[in-house]
Amino acid sequence: MSESKKRSTLALLALAISAFAIGTTEFISVGLLPLISLDLQIPVTTAGLTVTLYALGVTVGAPVLTSLTSRVPRKMLLFWIMAFFLVGNAIAATATSITMLLIGRVVSAFAHGVFMSIGSTIAADLVPNDRRASAISLMFTGLTVATVTGVPLGTYLGQQLGWRTAFMAIVIVGVIAMIANMLLVPSNLRKGVKTTFGDQLKLVTNSRLLLMFIITTLGYGGTFVVFTYLSPLLTDITGFTAGQVAVILLVYGIAIAIGNMMGGKLANRNPLSALLIMFVIQAIVLFVLFATVPFKVAGLITIFFMGILAFMNVPGLQVYVVILAERFVPSAKDVASAINIAAFNAGIAIGAYLGGVITDTIGLVHTTWVGGIMVAGAVILTAISRVLESKDGKSRVRKNNPNNQEVSFS
Repeated sequence: MSESKKRSTLALLALAISAFAIGTTEFISVGLLPLISLDLQIPVTTAGLTVTLYALGVTVGAPVLTSLTSRVPRKMLLFWIMAFFLVGNAIAATATSITMLLIGRVVSAFAHGVFMSIGSTIAADLVPNDRRASAISLMFTGLTVATVTGVPLGTYLGQQLGWRTAFMAIVIVGVIAMIANMLLVPSNLRKGVKTTFGDQLKLVTNSRLLLMFIITTLGYGGTFVVFTYLSPLLTDITGFTAGQVAVILLVYGIAIAIGNMMGGKLANRNPLSALLIMFVIQAIVLFVLFATVPFKVAGLITIFFMGILAFMNVPGLQVYVVILAERFVPSAKDVASAINIAAFNAGIAIGAYLGGVITDTIGLVHTTWVGGIMVAGAVILTAISRVLESKDGKSRVRKNNPNNQEVSFS
């Protein structure tokens, strides 16, 4: 391995450690909902606000704060991001009311939004163009490892020592992540570009980018209609014990890790083609889950496949948005990445909210097919985006290839 490749790999690993801490924070509430509900004497759907408001905090914070901090040196910004992250989790760890807990969650969410947006562009800049999706995938591996180990371990800690202990453990991991960033991430990172309001407006009014933001929201968010309430679903519908749920979350996280790595490799060359296939299978799995979740073996098999597909689309969605931003609004690439991070979390917020509404009205089991409908919407829009990309490609060929040589498009 060359020296430069070794340095870039170490930097990506540092980003992945931060993503692990942040990913654990984002999803830890899923395993702790019943405990928070019991301790604070609130309905489980009210405890579910710890997922919904966190996602909304990222949705608002990612584009706004990324734009406001665009001129801050990247490494210094990484330090302050992790500092805010630690403060937010410390508040959550000492919260004695749902209000304080939600405040801590929102503070952490602001740090999350900026980190994930600049982290994606830093990761992409550390490697050659043909490895960008894999680099982003490696950084997001921190999120997947969080679901493999962080969330189930946090759930177990919460069950044994109280849910606040889980947030204290996250603070410790956050300190390690901050040190890793300071030691391993290079200082000579590409400086952020000051994005004008006009460029930001172009991002949200460009039809191709707007279409992708909606696809991200629907395709990524559909799973969270189910995942947010997976713990009560597994106990109340499938019949597992709380201890078994912690183990199932571990298996679910392993499935997510497998899917994320597969997604990065599949999306390197033809992101839209890969995304279309992923969303079709993901929607089918969610519809099938409606029928299988009352049965332990069949339900677990379906949930495993739901896990494989849950994050598989992330590298493709993120790298394709960066590609479109470079094509249409190159000066706003960082903010485009931030808006897509916001779209991911808008999907989580919408999915978690829908899951709560469905749970309170027609019942937990119906979160499955509602999530499937969301992903089916992403299937339709991805097919449309693929047609538009093909037309764009043919147009560029006619302009740049006067000899009309044959070219294939994703």
